Amino acid sequence: MIKILLADDQALVRAGFRALLDAQEGMTVVAEASDGAEAVRLAGRHGPDVALMDIRMPGMDGLTATRKMPAEVKVIILTTFELDEYVFEALRGGASGFLVKDTEPAELIQAVRVVAAGEALLSPSVTRRLIAEYASRAKEPHVTSGLDQLTDREREVLTLVGAGMTNDEIAGSLFMAPATAKTHVSRAMMKLQARDRAQLVVIAYESGLVKPGWL
Repeated sequence: MIKILLADDQALVRAGFRALLDAQEGMTVVAEASDGAEAVRLAGRHGPDVALMDIRMPGMDGLTATRKMPAEVKVIILTTFELDEYVFEALRGGASGFLVKDTEPAELIQAVRVVAAGEALLSPSVTRRLIAEYASRAKEPHVTSGLDQLTDREREVLTLVGAGMTNDEIAGSLFMAPATAKTHVSRAMMKLQARDRAQLVVIAYESGLVKPGWL
């Protein structure tokens, strides 16, 4: 059973999400929050697998709440606009992806299942476009903790993840088996303490391994 936390300051929005998600086999909404602080408290109490987090809420916003969420809770950011500077910060802070609020019900349900399974929600191309938009505003790359622990091959794989490649594409580019590419990605995630692939893309840009406009 996938346990879900809803965090949105609009009661009608929460009610709509609850009705949709509770009707799905294998899903249950265990708590609702109207602001970020309440979301963090309820996450500690109910242990949800996935949190649907509105990014703009009174008091503690969704960005701060995402950073304070227990590590085992996968966060999906809900936003009105696809390219939103707060979404970039939320990905940096540990969110597994984002959805625009007017997404189709089937897409929302699939997103919850994908994130609960431990995968990043965003497609590599969308992730890359979002991060390139805001990474291009940064003045200088900064040193990422753990980057020096990567092998040369893992660093190469990280660069290709940041460039928007899937595991199969990485395997083809580096003449290795897809399973080997997946292993390198997993090891890079572990060494860099990244929750998922979306965070690897953030790291690749912020460390300067990939520069906006390369691809």
